[in-house]
Amino acid sequence: MSTSTLQADRDWWRGAVIYQIYPRSYQDSNGDGIGDLKGIVARLPHIAALGADAIWISPFFTSPMKDFGYDVSNYSDVDPIFGSLADFDAVIAEAHRLGIRVMIDLVLSHTSDQHPWFIESRSSRTNAKADWYVWADSKPDGTPPNNWLSIFGGSAWAWDPTRLQYYMHNFLTSQPDLNLHNPEVQEALLGVERFWLERGVDGFRLDTINFYFHDKQLRDNPALAPERRNAQTAPAVNPYNYQEHLYDKNQPENLEFLKRFRAVMDEFPAIAAVGEVGDSQRGLEIAGEYTSGGDKMQMCYAFEFLAPDPLTPATVAEVLRNFQKAAPEGWACWAFSNHDVVRHVSRWGAGIADRDAHAKLLASLLMTLRGSVCIYQGEELALSEAELAYEDLKDPYGIQFWPDFKGRDGCRTPMVWDGAAVNGGFGSAKPWLPVPAEHLTRAVSAQQGDQESVLEHYRGFLHFRKAHPAFAKGEIEFVETNGPVLAFVRSYGNEKLFCLFNMSGEPATGTLPDEPVSALEGHGFTAEVKDRTVKLPAWGAYFARLV
Repeated sequence: MSTSTLQADRDWWRGAVIYQIYPRSYQDSNGDGIGDLKGIVARLPHIAALGADAIWISPFFTSPMKDFGYDVSNYSDVDPIFGSLADFDAVIAEAHRLGIRVMIDLVLSHTSDQHPWFIESRSSRTNAKADWYVWADSKPDGTPPNNWLSIFGGSAWAWDPTRLQYYMHNFLTSQPDLNLHNPEVQEALLGVERFWLERGVDGFRLDTINFYFHDKQLRDNPALAPERRNAQTAPAVNPYNYQEHLYDKNQPENLEFLKRFRAVMDEFPAIAAVGEVGDSQRGLEIAGEYTSGGDKMQMCYAFEFLAPDPLTPATVAEVLRNFQKAAPEGWACWAFSNHDVVRHVSRWGAGIADRDAHAKLLASLLMTLRGSVCIYQGEELALSEAELAYEDLKDPYGIQFWPDFKGRDGCRTPMVWDGAAVNGGFGSAKPWLPVPAEHLTRAVSAQQGDQESVLEHYRGFLHFRKAHPAFAKGEIEFVETNGPVLAFVRSYGNEKLFCLFNMSGEPATGTLPDEPVSALEGHGFTAEVKDRTVKLPAWGAYFARLV
């Protein structure tokens, strides 16, 4: 497929399946133990064979790597550990040749403290970039300006001895927050956006999109009632969950900036963005605001299915209905796993005997919900969360809260390509994180060609999804949500598809609609149908067209 063919559909993102690559852990091409852009080029055929529409590449920009690329020190270059701008151009060229769009992960709410902008900003209170970050005087007693907390623990304020002021950091102290109230900062960030669009990217995943602006008055956040605390935005051991985050993020000024960001995208053909909404208190409401009106984000990536809570038919229906209520004009992008949370086959799989059947059912459910889909590397192999020793940890988040929260390294271990090769085929040198022995038996080489494998199920189901536009772009109506069985209808144009899932490890039955149905093939599941009753095996599913 040519680049021009890719660019023809401005609506490509609606219902797209986006494959997330964590570049450090995908493929090491040069033997330094760290994945890189040339490694991605070499493995793009795997993604094409899977059937994904796009890739989202986590940050590869120049960075001191305190937060593994989410602390950017140069927005317009590639960190040498990942390669060069020429290597990135090769990713674009090969992806487009294979019919895959390329989205990159822009981190605009904060930079590294080693970014030249911050080095200049902290040098004095009068320099040209003095107001490019969020600076504030201490209280009279020397304590921070307010009670805002960092997601990574402790105060969201760090003292700078040169300016004799505090600067704000929602994450690590080495990740100072940019001051987007300053028009010059907005212009600089829109320039970053334009740089990568001119380089040929097809869109963006926008990290922590609701953190761009803070309350100018620096008002204290109120306490959050204990019954409203949950562990979605931060782990339960983090007091970040004890506040209602009214003032440190989610500010109304963000909507105007998102319109400006969208206007730049609209100067180019067929560009789309998905914003990550990091908020467990108002996530769906914010997603609705940010995707409304056709002049902001195309999609938002909410946390509802990244939570530790067990997935049930009632939960699925509630989340989708709540999104529709909060965002009647909006579009969601759903994920069950990513680089920040425990892999979902482990998160939801405790005590489940048949991991493969469970993984296939979850994949099929994810790919038939209304919205676009993100698949995280290794998910297609049903990789489990890696259990790492403390001495193997690299994530500062896990090191801070060990052992009550073990951080994010367990979902970031290297991709396994060949179970018989050194380091699972990831690379010749010792990888930056260890390859778990239990992952080797689930390598691509072990599953490829085995029609009973999770990998081949993903491939087959993605093909099945593409054959029925209602899955990608249709409306959804829930029919059954009680007990272990979930049933809904997806409709688009003249196509109406009935979907039935047994979300339990025991056989269950579902009921067909009153109207005639024609069973669909090619989805990888079997069920017994008698009259209007469908007998589903454990973790089974059934699909039919309403005729």
